[in-house]
Amino acid sequence: MRRQTSWRSYEEVAQYLLDQMARHFGLGSVEGKQLVSGASTEWEIDAKGITKDDEGFVVIECRRYTTQGVSQDEMGALVFRIQDTGAERGTLVSPLPPQLGAQKVAASHNIQYVRLSSDSTNTDYVL
Repeated sequence: MRRQTSWRSYEEVAQYLLDQMARHFGLGSVEGKQLVSGASTEWEIDAKGITKDDEGFVVIECRRYTTQGVSQDEMGALVFRIQDTGAERGTLVSPLPPQLGAQKVAASHNIQYVRLSSDSTNTDYVL
């Protein structure tokens, strides 16, 4: 029986796996949770993807929702975070696909969705 993964370890597993597969996602590396300065304030992001050329970055947010996907409002908040920090794009990691409105927002703002099982570990995962 697999142990239930908490939201904090879910973020850590997502960061680790994305870093291991960085080239597949067009990145050089993926760093863990950190503060990123924006035009209006500092933002805590779950992970930060560094582009292959080290010239830009990607905001990575993890939502371990198991009953419904990310909402349109939450996706809009991610869009603002990307714009405010000057990131090139965003990635949302979640076990469930975003809701329909959120999918439309993501598609029009270059946000990639990565599905990661809610009980994933560094060695036992579905990505």
